[in-house]
Amino acid sequence: MSTLYMVRHGQTLFNVLRRKQGWCDSPLTELGIEQGRTAGAWLAANAPAFDHVYSSTSERCCDTTELLVPGVPYERVKCLKEWNFGKFEGVTEDLNIPVPYGDFYVQFGGEGEVEFRTRLVEGMVELMKRPDHECVLMVSHGAAMSQVPRYYGDDYKNHTDLPRLPNCAILRYDFDGEALHLQEVIDPMA
Repeated sequence: MSTLYMVRHGQTLFNVLRRKQGWCDSPLTELGIEQGRTAGAWLAANAPAFDHVYSSTSERCCDTTELLVPGVPYERVKCLKEWNFGKFEGVTEDLNIPVPYGDFYVQFGGEGEVEFRTRLVEGMVELMKRPDHECVLMVSHGAAMSQVPRYYGDDYKNHTDLPRLPNCAILRYDFDGEALHLQEVIDPMA
């Protein structure tokens, strides 16, 4: 059994401004930098050493990865990118429709929910199946974090009382060689 630690990036400027990020990007705030360092300290104290580290190609995730595990080499992978919201990227969160979003963003050049979820999880499983992947760190995004359990018919809320996954939340999974099984939801800022 392998272990995966999946971490959401630190707070960004768009998080503060309540703007949809998706595939567009914005920098970490000072709080986001502090969150990355705090989560990194939590991982150093509580997780085994990582044999492989992966990050979404988004700058906010790469910057967070470098705060979590300073000086450790990592691979940037597209499968960990956030949901593509099409023309809704960069607009205020006030324009969100009620969840679940389903295929709403497809009509605006974005991804459907099942398409996004499948891209994400199949890519993660493919990475975990690589040789010598016993303890892995992956840094991704808020919607991505909540979609992985849903792929398996679960919900992260079944494992925590957090109403929403905060920036730098950590999800710990067991990987049985075929599927990811959510074990724990951690808020290192708590």
